[in-house]
Amino acid sequence: MTQDYSKYTDEDRNVWKTLFERQQKNLPGKAHPEYLKCLNQLSDVLHPGKIINFNELNECLMAENGWSVVVVPGLIPVDDFFKLLSEKKFCSSTWLRKMDQLDYLEEPDMFHDIFGHIPLLMNSNYARFVEEFGKLGVEYGHNKTIEKQLQRLYWFTVEFGLIRQNQDTQIYGAGIISSAGETDHIFEDDIEVLPYDVEKVVNNDFITSEIQTRYYEIETFEQLFNSVVKLQQSLMEELNV
Repeated sequence: MTQDYSKYTDEDRNVWKTLFERQQKNLPGKAHPEYLKCLNQLSDVLHPGKIINFNELNECLMAENGWSVVVVPGLIPVDDFFKLLSEKKFCSSTWLRKMDQLDYLEEPDMFHDIFGHIPLLMNSNYARFVEEFGKLGVEYGHNKTIEKQLQRLYWFTVEFGLIRQNQDTQIYGAGIISSAGETDHIFEDDIEVLPYDVEKVVNNDFITSEIQTRYYEIETFEQLFNSVVKLQQSLMEELNV
């Protein structure tokens, strides 16, 4: 599949601009500076004035850490998802929500996929984490218990991860960064923020249909990468017993 750029409508362009500008104003002081730095690095091709062109974006991603974006029709089989990540290919849809869906979607659209997920792939430790996560899925995804654990890891890091910065809690997870409501929710009083521990994360269930109340906070992106290496070692030891 490819991105058919000619099919975008005026409403699509307005949705992209509205969502982008809203989060651009909302994220400073809430999102981790590294995300904002990476977003700025991509500003020539990723900005509110024009819907993202995947060909232009891929040139930037490939030049930095060898990643690219591939078009998918929507949610894909988990085996395919793991394989693509292991090959440094991130999945994205090409459709955008409507103006009356700005604040809630059941299935992620292109704004979530690109604005939320892609900038941090410019960070080497984060990009290595996602790649190694994909490789773990390829190697162990046939085991349904491990597949579930990896889904939990992805949920509490890539989608809803928090990070410590100068004694403050900040955001790096795409599910938060791409949503104004989720971004503001993080700084309310009714959430629980726990220190990141990969063994606890992979054994913590989640419910996709409810707003999050529990989050895990990493100290650095290097810690995140090291945790997937640790998980791989644990799985090797466990399965060789």
